[in-house]
Parts: sequence; structure tokens; C-alpha cells
Amino acid sequence: MKKLFNKSFITNFIAVAIIVTGYLCPVQQNLVKSIGFFALSGAITNWLAIYMLFEKVPFLYGSGVIPARFEEFKLSIKHLMMQQFFTAKNIEQFIETEEQQGKGVLNLEPLLAAVDYDKVYEGLVSSIMGSSFGGMLAMMGGEEALLPLKAPFTEKMKITLTEMVESERFKAALKQGLDAHKIGGDIVDKIETVIDKRLSELTPQLVKEMVQTIIREHLGWLVVWGGIFGGLMGALFVFA
Repeated sequence: MKKLFNKSFITNFIAVAIIVTGYLCPVQQNLVKSIGFFALSGAITNWLAIYMLFEKVPFLYGSGVIPARFEEFKLSIKHLMMQQFFTAKNIEQFIETEEQQGKGVLNLEPLLAAVDYDKVYEGLVSSIMGSSFGGMLAMMGGEEALLPLKAPFTEKMKITLTEMVESERFKAALKQGLDAHKIGGDIVDKIETVIDKRLSELTPQLVKEMVQTIIREHLGWLVVWGGIFGGLMGALFVFA
């Protein structure tokens, strides 16, 4: 958040400085002022768009889309875990491998490696673009503007999943199923119960902070580019 503020402040400060220069310089005043005003407009508009992703703004429909749709995020996380991660087939293969190798400690890395993180990212983008906020984001480049978020989002999701499966509650549920030689549906049901309990503890604020931590710093560049392209449009406006 601090880095975003710095990017926004510096961009807006430069735009204001250009505007002041336009009033003071003896030549090309209209050109300089146009560049400054357009740059300031682009930077402020993009900053407001980023702010509206996470915060509800009175009288602005579509703002606060992330916390407003937190239930959908929770369902998407559960669907990912159960359909991509903890399928009966994956668990059976995991048990067979562990039994063959005779390991005393559960190794969940093969399951983590099987997760399709690209689909997780696509689900996040689809949720944002499908909301009322999607139209505004489309004006700033649409899905292409979110591409820089893919790598940090994937890395953060890997860390989050790793922390979840390494929890004592999760390991206890899985080990109980293994000790009783229960595979397939029984173990899946136990795991689903643990996941449901953990997800039920999530609040709109926690979901907002999780997504905010992942993407806010990188969305800050939209403010910078909004100022740059706004300035270029201002120059074209004068010459046209």
C-alpha cells in the first residue's frame, strides 16, 4: 500500500508540476497545460479504479467488488481444492506411493505440484471482468492490464496452499484416514469438512486483504501508465 501511495503521489505531483509550468512558461503554454491536465486525469482515474476494487464508494455502483464477492472467492477456493487437488484418484495414488516407499512422514509435494494455478488465476480474472467493474477495467487494457499480477498471485497461492496442508488439523485428518486404510470417498469427505471449517472462518475483510496483498503493489503501475498515456493524449489533443 505504501508503494502504491508513492507511485500515485509521485505521478500526480509530476502532473501538477507540469500544469504549473504550463502557466509560468512563456512558450507553448497550451501544450504544456494540456499534457499536465490529461496526465493528472489519467493518473487519478486509474487510482480511483484501483481503490474501487477493494473499497465501497458511496453512489458509485460496482465499487468494492472484491469484498462484495467474497463468497464466490471462497467457493472457488473450495472447488479448486476438491476438484484439482484432493480428488479420490489423486489420494489413492498418493497412498499407494507412500506405502511402496515405506515413508513414515507424509509428503504432500506431489499433490501441490498437481494443482493448476493457471486456472486459479483465470478464475480471479474472470470474476473481476464479469463484475460491474469489468467495463471500467476494459478501458484500461482489460485482462492484459492484469497480466503482471499472474506470477505474484501464483506464488502467493502456492504459499497459502502449502501452509494449509501443513497445518496439524489437516495432517491429523489425512493420517487418520491412512491409518484406517480408508481411501477415496471417506478421506475426501474428511478433507472437505476441514476445508469447509477453515473457509467458514474467512470474512470479507480477510478475503479483501488476501487479494489486496497479492495485487495492489502491481496495480500501482496502472496509475503511472495512466499519467503517461494521459500526457501523450493531451499532446495529441493540442496538435490535432
